[in-house]
Amino acid sequence: MRIEEIMRKKIVTIQPSTTIGEALLLLRANRIRHLPVIENDSLVGIVSDRDLRDALPSRLLTHDDDDTVLHKPVADIMNQQVITAHPLDFIEDAALQLYEHKIGSLPIVEGNRLVGLITESDLFSSLIELFGVNKPSSHIEVEVDDRVGMLAEVSQVFRDAQVNVTSIVVFPGKKPAKKNLVFRVQTIDPRIVTQLLLEKGFSVIGPTEGGIPQ
Repeated sequence: MRIEEIMRKKIVTIQPSTTIGEALLLLRANRIRHLPVIENDSLVGIVSDRDLRDALPSRLLTHDDDDTVLHKPVADIMNQQVITAHPLDFIEDAALQLYEHKIGSLPIVEGNRLVGLITESDLFSSLIELFGVNKPSSHIEVEVDDRVGMLAEVSQVFRDAQVNVTSIVVFPGKKPAKKNLVFRVQTIDPRIVTQLLLEKGFSVIGPTEGGIPQ
Protein backbone atom coordinates (compact mmCIF):
# COMPACT_ATOMS: atom_id res chain seq x y z
CA MET A 1 0.00 0.00 0.00
CA ARG A 2 1.29 3.45 -0.94
CA ILE A 3 1.37 6.41 1.41
CA GLU A 4 -0.81 8.45 -0.97
CA GLU A 5 -3.69 6.05 -0.26
CA ILE A 6 -3.85 6.85 3.46
CA MET A 7 -2.18 10.25 3.93
CA ARG A 8 -4.11 13.23 5.20
CA LYS A 9 -4.50 15.81 2.45
CA LYS A 10 -6.27 18.50 4.47
CA ILE A 11 -3.43 19.77 6.63
CA VAL A 12 -3.36 22.59 9.14
CA THR A 13 -0.15 24.54 8.56
CA ILE A 14 1.51 27.61 10.02
CA GLN A 15 4.18 30.11 9.01
CA PRO A 16 7.51 30.81 10.75
CA SER A 17 6.02 34.06 12.04
CA THR A 18 3.04 32.33 13.70
CA THR A 19 3.31 32.81 17.45
CA ILE A 20 3.65 29.99 19.93
CA GLY A 21 0.33 31.00 21.45
CA GLU A 22 -1.43 30.86 18.08
CA ALA A 23 0.11 27.46 17.34
CA LEU A 24 -1.14 26.10 20.66
CA LEU A 25 -4.67 27.28 19.89
CA LEU A 26 -4.55 25.61 16.47
CA LEU A 27 -3.44 22.29 17.97
CA ARG A 28 -6.21 22.32 20.53
CA ALA A 29 -8.93 23.52 18.15
CA ASN A 30 -8.12 20.86 15.54
CA ARG A 31 -7.15 18.10 18.01
CA ILE A 32 -3.85 17.46 16.27
CA ARG A 33 -0.26 17.07 17.46
CA HIS A 34 1.87 18.38 14.59
CA LEU A 35 1.98 21.59 12.58
CA PRO A 36 4.07 21.77 9.39
CA VAL A 37 5.66 25.19 8.89
CA ILE A 38 5.32 26.62 5.37
CA GLU A 39 7.12 29.58 3.83
CA ASN A 40 6.80 30.58 0.15
CA ASP A 41 4.89 27.34 -0.53
CA SER A 42 7.81 25.25 0.75
CA LEU A 43 8.13 23.12 3.86
CA VAL A 44 10.71 24.75 6.14
CA GLY A 45 10.01 23.09 9.49
CA ILE A 46 7.61 21.31 11.79
CA VAL A 47 6.36 21.97 15.31
CA SER A 48 4.92 19.30 17.62
CA ASP A 49 2.82 19.62 20.73
CA ARG A 50 5.88 18.54 22.71
CA ASP A 51 7.96 21.38 21.21
CA LEU A 52 5.31 23.86 22.28
CA ARG A 53 4.97 22.41 25.78
CA ASP A 54 8.73 22.48 26.26
CA ALA A 55 8.80 26.15 25.26
CA LEU A 56 6.21 27.13 27.84
CA PRO A 57 7.33 28.26 31.31
CA SER A 58 6.83 25.94 34.26
CA ARG A 59 3.61 26.35 36.20
CA LEU A 60 5.65 25.98 39.37
CA LEU A 61 7.93 28.92 38.61
CA THR A 62 6.52 32.28 37.61
CA HIS A 63 8.45 35.10 35.97
CA ASP A 64 7.47 38.60 34.95
CA ASP A 65 8.09 37.84 31.27
CA ASP A 66 6.28 34.48 31.09
CA ASP A 67 3.59 35.85 28.75
CA THR A 68 6.21 36.96 26.24
CA VAL A 69 6.89 33.32 25.38
CA LEU A 70 3.41 33.01 23.86
CA HIS A 71 4.19 35.92 21.54
CA LYS A 72 7.46 34.51 20.24
CA PRO A 73 7.43 33.08 16.68
CA VAL A 74 7.50 29.34 16.14
CA ALA A 75 10.61 29.92 14.03
CA ASP A 76 12.48 30.07 17.36
CA ILE A 77 11.53 26.50 18.30
CA MET A 78 10.58 24.64 15.11
CA ASN A 79 12.54 21.63 13.93
CA GLN A 80 14.17 22.56 10.63
CA GLN A 81 15.64 19.09 9.94
CA VAL A 82 12.33 17.57 8.87
CA ILE A 83 12.10 13.86 8.06
CA THR A 84 9.76 13.50 5.08
CA ALA A 85 8.37 10.87 2.73
CA HIS A 86 7.05 10.76 -0.85
CA PRO A 87 3.44 9.89 -1.75
CA LEU A 88 4.60 6.82 -3.70
CA ASP A 89 6.60 5.37 -0.81
CA PHE A 90 5.18 2.23 0.81
CA ILE A 91 3.55 2.52 4.23
CA GLU A 92 6.04 0.05 5.73
CA ASP A 93 8.84 2.46 4.73
CA ALA A 94 6.96 5.26 6.49
CA ALA A 95 6.57 3.08 9.59
CA LEU A 96 10.32 2.41 9.58
CA GLN A 97 11.04 6.16 9.38
CA LEU A 98 8.81 6.86 12.38
CA TYR A 99 10.38 4.00 14.32
CA GLU A 100 14.01 4.80 13.55
CA HIS A 101 13.74 8.53 14.13
CA LYS A 102 11.30 8.25 17.06
CA ILE A 103 8.90 10.79 15.59
CA GLY A 104 5.12 10.95 15.51
CA SER A 105 4.44 12.18 11.99
CA LEU A 106 5.84 12.40 8.48
CA PRO A 107 5.13 15.32 6.16
CA ILE A 108 4.61 14.01 2.62
CA VAL A 109 6.29 16.13 -0.03
CA GLU A 110 6.78 16.29 -3.77
CA GLY A 111 9.95 18.26 -4.27
CA ASN A 112 9.69 20.57 -1.30
CA ARG A 113 5.93 21.12 -1.67
CA LEU A 114 3.79 19.71 1.11
CA VAL A 115 1.04 17.45 -0.26
CA GLY A 116 0.06 15.42 2.79
CA LEU A 117 0.81 14.22 6.29
CA ILE A 118 0.87 10.79 7.88
CA THR A 119 0.88 10.08 11.62
CA GLU A 120 1.44 7.11 13.89
CA SER A 121 -2.30 6.67 14.29
CA ASP A 122 -2.81 6.67 10.50
CA LEU A 123 -0.27 3.88 10.10
CA PHE A 124 -1.70 1.95 13.03
CA SER A 125 -5.21 2.10 11.55
CA SER A 126 -3.90 0.98 8.16
CA LEU A 127 -2.00 -1.96 9.62
CA ILE A 128 -5.12 -3.04 11.51
CA GLU A 129 -7.01 -3.10 8.21
CA LEU A 130 -4.20 -4.86 6.36
CA PHE A 131 -4.03 -7.59 8.99
CA GLY A 132 -7.82 -7.95 8.85
CA VAL A 133 -8.30 -7.83 12.61
CA ASN A 134 -11.06 -5.23 12.26
CA LYS A 135 -13.34 -7.89 10.71
CA PRO A 136 -14.70 -11.18 12.07
CA SER A 137 -11.79 -13.59 11.71
CA SER A 138 -9.47 -15.99 13.51
CA HIS A 139 -5.75 -16.13 14.17
CA ILE A 140 -3.81 -19.29 13.32
CA GLU A 141 -0.05 -19.55 13.87
CA VAL A 142 2.05 -22.34 12.40
CA GLU A 143 5.73 -23.13 13.00
CA VAL A 144 7.52 -24.42 9.90
CA ASP A 145 11.03 -25.22 8.69
CA ASP A 146 12.85 -22.24 7.21
CA ARG A 147 13.01 -23.52 3.66
CA VAL A 148 11.63 -22.67 0.25
CA GLY A 149 8.04 -23.71 -0.43
CA MET A 150 6.75 -24.00 3.15
CA LEU A 151 4.30 -21.11 2.78
CA ALA A 152 2.78 -22.74 -0.29
CA GLU A 153 2.47 -26.08 1.49
CA VAL A 154 0.66 -24.59 4.48
CA SER A 155 -1.53 -22.43 2.24
CA GLN A 156 -2.68 -25.56 0.43
CA VAL A 157 -4.22 -26.80 3.69
CA PHE A 158 -6.33 -23.66 3.95
CA ARG A 159 -7.39 -24.18 0.35
CA ASP A 160 -8.38 -27.78 1.07
CA ALA A 161 -10.41 -26.58 4.06
CA GLN A 162 -12.04 -23.94 1.84
CA VAL A 163 -11.12 -21.20 4.29
CA ASN A 164 -10.23 -17.78 2.92
CA VAL A 165 -6.98 -16.19 4.16
CA THR A 166 -7.20 -12.45 4.89
CA SER A 167 -3.54 -11.81 5.71
CA ILE A 168 -0.22 -13.58 6.31
CA VAL A 169 2.70 -12.45 8.45
CA VAL A 170 6.04 -14.28 8.45
CA PHE A 171 8.62 -13.81 11.20
CA PRO A 172 11.62 -15.74 12.60
CA GLY A 173 10.75 -18.60 14.92
CA LYS A 174 12.08 -19.06 18.44
CA LYS A 175 13.92 -22.21 17.39
CA PRO A 176 16.89 -22.33 14.98
CA ALA A 177 16.03 -22.82 11.30
CA LYS A 178 12.33 -22.22 12.00
CA LYS A 179 9.81 -19.59 10.93
CA ASN A 180 6.36 -18.76 12.20
CA LEU A 181 3.51 -18.13 9.77
CA VAL A 182 0.63 -16.14 11.20
CA PHE A 183 -2.60 -16.41 9.23
CA ARG A 184 -5.73 -14.31 9.69
CA VAL A 185 -8.61 -16.34 8.25
CA GLN A 186 -12.27 -15.63 7.59
CA THR A 187 -13.77 -18.09 10.02
CA ILE A 188 -14.92 -17.74 13.61
CA ASP A 189 -14.20 -21.41 14.38
CA PRO A 190 -10.64 -22.34 13.34
CA ARG A 191 -10.75 -25.87 14.74
CA ILE A 192 -11.38 -27.56 11.39
CA VAL A 193 -8.33 -25.88 9.88
CA THR A 194 -6.07 -26.48 12.87
CA GLN A 195 -7.03 -30.13 13.00
CA LEU A 196 -6.28 -30.53 9.30
CA LEU A 197 -2.92 -28.81 9.77
CA LEU A 198 -2.06 -31.20 12.58
CA GLU A 199 -3.07 -34.19 10.45
CA LYS A 200 -0.70 -32.96 7.74
CA GLY A 201 2.12 -32.89 10.28
CA PHE A 202 2.39 -29.14 10.83
CA SER A 203 3.14 -27.64 14.24
CA VAL A 204 0.26 -25.38 15.26
CA ILE A 205 1.32 -22.74 17.81
CA GLY A 206 -2.08 -21.15 18.22
CA PRO A 207 -4.90 -20.94 18.94
CA THR A 208 -4.67 -23.03 22.08
CA GLU A 209 -8.25 -22.61 23.26
CA GLY A 210 -10.39 -25.70 23.52
CA GLY A 211 -7.46 -28.01 24.15
CA ILE A 212 -6.23 -28.14 20.57
CA PRO A 213 -3.08 -30.31 20.63
CA GLN A 214 0.30 -28.75 19.81
